[in-house]
Amino acid sequence: MGISAVVLTKNSEKTVDVTLASLIWCDEIVVIDDNSTDNTRAVAKKYTSRIFIHTLSEDFSSQRNYGLEKARQDWILFVDSDEVVDEALREEIILRIKSLSQVNGYYIKREDAMWGRKLSYGETKNMWLLRLAKKGSGVWQGKVHEEWKIIGEKGRLRNPLSHFPHPNVHDFLTSINKYSTIRAKELYEKKVGVSWIDVILYPKAKFFLNYILRQGYKDGIPGFLVAILMSFHSFLVRGKLWQLQNSHK
Repeated sequence: MGISAVVLTKNSEKTVDVTLASLIWCDEIVVIDDNSTDNTRAVAKKYTSRIFIHTLSEDFSSQRNYGLEKARQDWILFVDSDEVVDEALREEIILRIKSLSQVNGYYIKREDAMWGRKLSYGETKNMWLLRLAKKGSGVWQGKVHEEWKIIGEKGRLRNPLSHFPHPNVHDFLTSINKYSTIRAKELYEKKVGVSWIDVILYPKAKFFLNYILRQGYKDGIPGFLVAILMSFHSFLVRGKLWQLQNSHK
């Protein structure tokens, strides 16, 4: 029972080396690159020859499903270019695959480390992502905040996936602007309505949820910044959705 690691990249030269180094135990590594203009593909060539250029076209599920098509092993592990599989998670994955259980997919808890601090509360407090599954058991859905829809029994792994996103606030804001545009377009296509009240209240509710109810304040200044920026993301999604609605009346 082999395993393919699938990694999506886009100008990821600063992080992808560590990511791919943590995956050399896999039977194959498949890199799906969204037309990087830096040295991402040169770095990836140190670890694999299976590098495919595929335009994202504002659809992350399409990108991941393309990776599913290229993966050749029985199990598929999706890892982002700013994530790392440590030794404990690696050993657990190998053990679960060798067990030949009836489970078709596994959720992995993702732990964020940002600006010199591991985040234990707020937005990322209980971030469980289905990232390991048998080939052919399901496809990805959703243009952004995509989910792997697996048919059959699913389980959870004990050991976390380490995530090192956004080296600075500028990078975080750039990411938010990009993802909020895709999300607003997706909601508009689904005919989801939004009012001026939503534009005002959703961001406030998002901040209260992450900073107070999910205790983001316990993560210090990084926790506060994440709560503020994710609230801003909520504002941008609904503000852009409102603009789309009103520009097509």
